[in-house]
Amino acid sequence: MARITTSTRDVTPDDSLSRLMEPWLIALESSGIATTLRNSVWLYPLVNTGHVLGVALLFGGIVPLDLRLLGLWRNLPLAPLWQVLRITSAAGLAVAVVCGTLLFSTRATEYAVSPWFQAKMLVVLLAVTNALWLAWYTRVGGPWKADVARLPAAISLVAWGAALCLGRLLGYF
Repeated sequence: MARITTSTRDVTPDDSLSRLMEPWLIALESSGIATTLRNSVWLYPLVNTGHVLGVALLFGGIVPLDLRLLGLWRNLPLAPLWQVLRITSAAGLAVAVVCGTLLFSTRATEYAVSPWFQAKMLVVLLAVTNALWLAWYTRVGGPWKADVARLPAAISLVAWGAALCLGRLLGYF
């Protein structure tokens, strides 16, 4: 990693970013909701359960839809699956983001510098961008074209799977 030399010490670009974000992260971590979550025997596990439920809804919707886009279950019409499973996935993502943000707030300074967390956020950004592109394409692109949907479906499966794995690693490292 490139190093930046200053008059007082050498810092990496990550150090600079951390210093810029540090006051915001400390304020978030010191907020009433974060303190309440950290000190509650029941609230933190409930929010964590909400995060897991959100992830389950997301995966329960996105994996069958992606597999169908990749060519599995060709005898099932795609349009009804698309209507139901994309809403289920979007609802799951919304719940996971809200609960995940609350969990992040309890240890914001620690999570923000974690390479597992940073990688997870990049992969989630890729997966959401991919899903938005596919939703936009289906809206303006007319009828489904299976060959166009295969690559986004494969990207989705890999990206969401990676996000899940990185999230679990974040809990242990």
